[in-house]
Amino acid sequence: MRQEDIWDAESARTYDTPGTGMFAPEVLEPAVDRLAQLAGQGGALEFAIGTGRVAVPLSERVPVSGIELSAPMVEVLRAKTDEDAIPVVIGDMATAYAPGEFTLVYLVYNTISNLLTQSEQVACFRNAARHLTPGGRFVIELWVPELRKLPPGQHAMVWHAEPGHIGLDTYDVPQQRVVSHHFGFGEGRQAELFRSPHRYIWPAELDLMAQIAGFELETRHADWAGAEFTAESRSHVSVYRLCSASD
Repeated sequence: MRQEDIWDAESARTYDTPGTGMFAPEVLEPAVDRLAQLAGQGGALEFAIGTGRVAVPLSERVPVSGIELSAPMVEVLRAKTDEDAIPVVIGDMATAYAPGEFTLVYLVYNTISNLLTQSEQVACFRNAARHLTPGGRFVIELWVPELRKLPPGQHAMVWHAEPGHIGLDTYDVPQQRVVSHHFGFGEGRQAELFRSPHRYIWPAELDLMAQIAGFELETRHADWAGAEFTAESRSHVSVYRLCSASD
């Protein structure tokens, strides 16, 4: 499965869920508040900007640009705001360059795991570094792999279940890969399936990638509101600062 094929016109059309899920105010507003604070008086660059879930409200507070692999996702964004308001470069977040000066680069909602090799993920850190002004920050929101819940000899785990939706992950532990399966269904016999592959990353490995690219970990919390990150946290928001020559 190529990312270009996954995030096609149909995925883009159904991606937004205004007011619910990851578009719910209680999910979105703390993220926008924290990112605006970290950007300060500078500009922000979103890797994998998608349909602008975060970028559109953030652009009301700081200048925002984006990089996005999927042209259909950008078409949905363009229905919300124009190129002058939020310029977007079509390309891979590990290699594409967006013009401008940025105090903040950010990657939300597990998107760095869409890069399926360690080398691509390291390249993403390096690409963030080359976009940042000295002392700038790279922010990543990422889930913690839930392998503790995977019994020996079992390769699949249900991670979400509610009326109309089941989320199932299948793991390839030696390759550090996981495929997320989303089953949507109604009262009838038919169901819809959406699948996406990921390379999962432990927090310690993420920190090493940052170090290779010239960053240091500044803070790590369990959510955008600043809750303590513990062994039981299912995800984290990690803020990395680009080291200066004097550090």
